[in-house]
Amino acid sequence: MIHEFTPLDWTHYTNIYEVNIRQYTPEGTFHAFAKHLPRLKAMGVHTLWLMPVTPISEKIRQGSLGSYYACSDYTSVNPEFGDVEDLKNLVQQAHDVGCNIIIDWVANHTGWDHRWTKEHPEFYNMDAATNDFKTPKGMHDIIELNYKNLAMQEAMIDAMQYWIDYCEIDGFRCDLAAWVPLQFWKKARKKIDAVKPLFWFGEYDELDNPEYGEVFDASYTWNWMHQTKDFYDGKLKQADLLNCLKKYDDLGDHTMRTWFTSNHDENSWNGTEYEKYGDMAIALAVFSCTWNGIPLMYSGQELPNRKRLKFFDKDCIDWKDECALADFYTTLLNVHTNNPALRGGDGNVQTFRIKTSAGCMAFLRRKAMNEVFVLINFSAKDLEGEILDKNVVGSFQNIFSGSVIDFTKQRTFHLPAWGFLLYVKQ
Repeated sequence: MIHEFTPLDWTHYTNIYEVNIRQYTPEGTFHAFAKHLPRLKAMGVHTLWLMPVTPISEKIRQGSLGSYYACSDYTSVNPEFGDVEDLKNLVQQAHDVGCNIIIDWVANHTGWDHRWTKEHPEFYNMDAATNDFKTPKGMHDIIELNYKNLAMQEAMIDAMQYWIDYCEIDGFRCDLAAWVPLQFWKKARKKIDAVKPLFWFGEYDELDNPEYGEVFDASYTWNWMHQTKDFYDGKLKQADLLNCLKKYDDLGDHTMRTWFTSNHDENSWNGTEYEKYGDMAIALAVFSCTWNGIPLMYSGQELPNRKRLKFFDKDCIDWKDECALADFYTTLLNVHTNNPALRGGDGNVQTFRIKTSAGCMAFLRRKAMNEVFVLINFSAKDLEGEILDKNVVGSFQNIFSGSVIDFTKQRTFHLPAWGFLLYVKQ
């Protein structure tokens, strides 16, 4: 596979925090969310992904407020959140504290009353059975765009460029990326990156659509997410998880994978990470921040948020005075950002699966003199084990407890049920 584009350096050590503006605050506005920027920066958040900022179609709207993904105008702001100046100010404030902002881009479809339906109906696919705009299967509130129409492609690219020129965003999270022709994304990226190089994050799994790795810097890990759920439910064995990771490894580093336990779709439709993974959720968070790729968090995971947020109606996150997992995520996000051994998509980083006598998941990541050693117990029983791999030698510090251990001499370890150990070489 040939990757035509070079990722920006910061993307190799970034993390992504998905922001649900509607549900983040009682006000549900850009201005209200901005008050959280210092807290998120202190937690180690590096890239903020804003769910769609565009206005929502009224026709065939779902719920009282509709879906963010049923756009009515690609170059306007949803008045629910504020106006374009409010968004521009939010981006500037994020830049001031050292965060990047990417926005959700929904290129496959629009809502039924998007301005193009009147101005350019030829931009859409038509349904011969209804003689009306065509809807994707099972999604009656949106209509499909026609990518055979080159004028539509150019209009789409111009709309994307607007947000870069006016609001100075840093990239796009591209919704349903594999539903849009690859050649369009190549054309869009080539034209847009010539003006300002961006971070391009595609919603697709590279195991299913490896060719999209030719254009996107980062992709999803849906297969891993589903298999970890099946594993927790007793339908798969740990060997199946390791095989899944091997399949990702075999693709190489053309696209960095994002690892996650929750996002807007999962939380609303399939349950919180605690509904899906129970006691394994925290262990999976450790994995997400230390395996090869980019960790992804969803709004409120630092609380932790234990409720499903409504998708089409107002349903604010129940923030408390303190976020119980803030320190946990601060430690994880900072070690991912600051330790070169955890850089995603870096061909100079080596990842070793470490043999132990306990049957836990163990791996070591190394770049030059930097090493991070991780042990995770994906089981409901305590484990006592011994390190059987010569790759783990020397003194390491547990980044949570601060204790130091010399693995040249001490080879045994204890892992509580669903527990983990995370060490950085001194």
